[in-house]
Order: sequence, then structure tokens, then C-alpha cells
Amino acid sequence: MLTIDDIRAVPLFSALPDTELEHLANTSADLHLCPGEYAVHEGGERALYAVLSGKMEVVKTFDGIERTLGWRLPGTIFGEVPLALSSPFPGGYRAAQPSRVMRVDAQRYYVLAAASPEVAVKMGALARERIGGLQGLSAEPPKARVTMVGSRWDTACTAVRQFLARNQISYDWMTLDAPELPARWPGTCPSEEACPALRLVDGTVLSRPSTRELAGLLGLQTQPRLAEYDTLIIGGGPAGLAAAVYGASEGLRTVVLEREAPGGQAGTSSRIENYLGFPNGVSGDELASRALQQARRLGAEILVTRSVARFDVAGRTVHLDGGDAIRSKTIILATGVTWRRLAIEGFDRLIGKGIYYGASRSEASATHGLDIYLIGGGNSAGQAALYFANHARSVTLILRGDSLHKSMSRYLVEQLQGKANVAVQVRSEVVGAHGDTHLTAIDIRDEASAEVRRHDCGGLFVFIGADAETDWLPPEIARDARGYVLTGDDVVKAGRWSHHRDPYLLESSVPGVFACGDVRLSPVKRVASAVGEGSMAIAFAHKYLQHDAR
Repeated sequence: MLTIDDIRAVPLFSALPDTELEHLANTSADLHLCPGEYAVHEGGERALYAVLSGKMEVVKTFDGIERTLGWRLPGTIFGEVPLALSSPFPGGYRAAQPSRVMRVDAQRYYVLAAASPEVAVKMGALARERIGGLQGLSAEPPKARVTMVGSRWDTACTAVRQFLARNQISYDWMTLDAPELPARWPGTCPSEEACPALRLVDGTVLSRPSTRELAGLLGLQTQPRLAEYDTLIIGGGPAGLAAAVYGASEGLRTVVLEREAPGGQAGTSSRIENYLGFPNGVSGDELASRALQQARRLGAEILVTRSVARFDVAGRTVHLDGGDAIRSKTIILATGVTWRRLAIEGFDRLIGKGIYYGASRSEASATHGLDIYLIGGGNSAGQAALYFANHARSVTLILRGDSLHKSMSRYLVEQLQGKANVAVQVRSEVVGAHGDTHLTAIDIRDEASAEVRRHDCGGLFVFIGADAETDWLPPEIARDARGYVLTGDDVVKAGRWSHHRDPYLLESSVPGVFACGDVRLSPVKRVASAVGEGSMAIAFAHKYLQHDAR
């Protein structure tokens, strides 16, 4: 319990009258921290903290790597920058040894500052000093974790760049004819046959590496630590990450399998404007990054570059590519969907060479000054068009229908109408793609006149819907004709449920195997609903573990 003497030992509060000190003692939190325990995490809500005993370490994550920025000793405070800027904490504060910390919530601090202006003056001076230190950090030239050399139109190079970007790994990319290559690539420059060539920050040089090899060298987890888990989540999209967060937070031994990078299809969204809690919108990869950090902090394991080779339902065992096997008491299917492919002449040859399914923010810079086209009239296409419009010379949306209003949210339609370099071509479709080493032009047919015109094209991005790829699932797990997993009442209606109780809402035809997100048969396909179902799946997994698991 805090006392007046505890608080008076902090220089910031030493001149306060006893009545104010007593009020602080009665209203402030008294935190007793073990080594490694956080007083506040990076991104935490603003408050004022004072160290009463022990030693606090200031840490911040830069490009996935944690750095120590400083220390806070007894008598010192932290939280002045968030209070001055009304912002979250720019770094985290954790105990380096057993420590005792006092926490004054933001509202109580503002009342104190109004009553004791000298406290506000001292806090302002300290905030200016610390902000200056943060500015110094931001002025440091960022050091990329990977330097890569390869052709823009090499599909292997494109795959590596996408893998790095989606896993939040910073990289510098140069082509073989870049004038700065000799200065930035020590030793002999790589040959065209060796590309994509990569140099890691520790000096390791790789030639055409597999993503799993690269993941291992970059410190990403690719192997499970345990042989058995309480819940195994297949798929690292919004639904899978939500399940990981809730599963780990409730003490379940939780592991997520992801074949490429966390985020799923939502991770390729350049902007999500209608997700609760983000009034200014959030990109798909930012949302995925935050969820990934949260899941890992709570203890979930996230395995990347791993896919399922075989699923043994009877033994509750998932066999991975590469020969590993994981046994789990419950399994959550959150594999999402994959972009539907177009059967158009020239497309397959130019995928990754100017034609892309979906789009992420990392691809926007490559469209600078070009005329690009997007196929599709849904929200994903609208979000991408808005983002690309800030880089490309022109953006044209091509759709078969006669209006965006039928398939796109109104707020997106209104924003697109306000962009001078965004056009919409209705009742049209792409019927051909041209180019030798990369896409240079597309043919568009006007359905009204049946006329086909060729247009120069610097990039074509396809958003025509998606399908569930669930052929790898065993026959015991019921699906509809399009591959979507049946759950709850749909399992009963299909005559595929034989257990002694009714299936839980998100439970598949196999007790203890659940499905959530886009892979589940449901009319609602939204990021918010996927996150909600991921958390619900953990609740049902808990019920199963309590009453059914043997």
C-alpha cells in the first residue's frame, strides 16, 4: 500500500502538500513487478508512472527487433510523452529486477497538474527532453535486415519480396543494372543466374533461397516446440490470429500454422476503413502485425512457411510438409479463401510480372506514374484503388456490372468519386493480356458495343472474389459443393452429425474440430466477423476440452 513517504521520495512530488500526497496515495496503483514483467507495453494507454524501487528497462521494437533505449531508476518517472501528446506509449517499460512502481491514471494527473502548476512545468520540461531523444532515434538511418538483388519481373524475386514485406522484414531491393549496386554489395556482384541474391544484416549471402530457409535465418519460427497442444489453429488470417490471442490468453497451449505470412487475405488489403476501433482506418498488414505481436506476447506459437500434408482425424494429428507431426486436443480451421483465378489468354504467363491477384501496400511504389487497372467492384478493389491513386498516374476499375453501388460500401464509392485520377469502366471485362518479359497492355471488351480496345497497362490487379481451397481436408469433415466447411446446424441438416450432443455453433462434423472466418459456410465475409468467430471458436474449444476431450 502506498504511503505519503513513498510518494514524497519522488522528486516530482516532493514539494506537494500532505493533503495532495495523501490523495495520490489513495488513488494511485501500487505495482509490484517481477523481473521481465511490464508496467506498460509499447502502445499502452497514457498514464504517469514513478519508480519507487528496483530498475525499469525502456524497450522499443524496431523492424521486429527489440532495442533497449534506457533505464528508469528509483525517483524517476515515465509517461510524460504520452501525457503531453495524448498518445499511446512509444515504448514499453519492464522490470529488470524486482521493482515497485506507482501508477497515476491520466485523469488524476491532469487534476493534479491543474492544482499544482509546478508539476505541469516540470513534466513539460521533461517531455521536451524525451521527445528530443525520440527525434534523435527517428533521425538514425534505418538499417534494412535484408539487401536483395533481382529483376523486377522475376517471379522468384517477387515471391521473396512479398514474403519479406508480409512478415514485416525490412529490405533494400536493387536490380542488377542499378548504378549503386557495386557500392552497396561488397565483393563480387551476383550474376543473373544467382538472383534473387540476398545479403542478411549479419553478412550471410543467399542465392535463390526457399522461403523456409530464409525464415529460419531471419529468426521466424518454423518448427513446433511441443509435440502436443491444447489447440492447433490452421491459418494465420484475422480469424486465426484472434483465436491465437484468446487461446493463449486463457492458458491454452496454442500453435498457429501459416504457409506464408500472418494476415491472410486481409493482410493484402491496403486500407480497412470500417474496422471497429480504428477511426482513421488501418491497413491489413498493420492490423495483422498488431495481432501477431499480441498473440506472441501472450504465449502463442506462430509457425510460418508450413502447410498441412495430411490430417489424421482419429488421432487428432496434423502431419506437416517436411515430416513433422503435431497432435492437438482441438483443431481450429481458419484457412480463409484464395483469390479466384481468371482464364484469360496471356494471364498465367504474366502473373507476378505485372498481373497480380490481390494487392498489398508494398506494391504501390512500383505503380508510380503508371496507368493501372483493377478488376472487381468489391470493397477490396475499392480500398486498393484509393491507395494506388496516391502513386499511379491513373487507376481504372473494371467491372461487369453497371454500378459500384451494388457491391461496394457507400463510403468507398464516395471516396472514389472524389479522386480525380480514378475512373470506373462498367459493363466491361478484360479479354487479353500482352507483353514479353512483363505486362505492357490489356484488351478490354465493352459489353454494350462488343468492341475490344487495347490499353497500355503498367499493372493489373484482380479482385473477383475467392474460393475455399479445402480439398486437403479428410472426408470426415463435411463441406458444401464449393468447399466451405459446414458447422453447427448445417452439419445436422446435412446428416453428418452423430455425437451424443448437438454441435456447437462453429463445430464441424468432427467433434473438437472447429471452423471460423471465410472458410466456414456463412453469408458474412468481413474482417470483423472473422475476428469475432476466432474468439468464439476458443470459447467452444474450452467447452469441448471440459466435457468431451479424453
